[in-house]
Amino acid sequence: MITKADKNAVRKKRHARVRRTITGTAERPRLNVYRSNNHIYAQLIDDESQTTVASASTNDNGFDLDTTGNVEAAKRVGQLVAERAQKNGFKNVVFDRGGYLYHGRVKALAEAAREAGLEF
Repeated sequence: MITKADKNAVRKKRHARVRRTITGTAERPRLNVYRSNNHIYAQLIDDESQTTVASASTNDNGFDLDTTGNVEAAKRVGQLVAERAQKNGFKNVVFDRGGYLYHGRVKALAEAAREAGLEF
């Protein structure tokens, strides 16, 4: 019998493969993206000191959209994480799409972060 591969397990394998080459530094942190069915999360991570520099998600208290699992919510999260990164003094980042395809909500978050001033 043929068994169907678990999509999240396959994504984790892709993410691990990419993470072998991508690391965040103190000067250029890693912009990590995680998406679920209902929410999207973005973190700026310094892998050298293993700390989160800035983060934004649709679960934040001040998030003002009604639906959180769509492209508009991802754009808002991208703007928020870019604003918080610049407040902490970061302009250049390394983008880590988390094993997801660069399409839809992940693409919307990345482009919104670029428009808000982050460079990657």
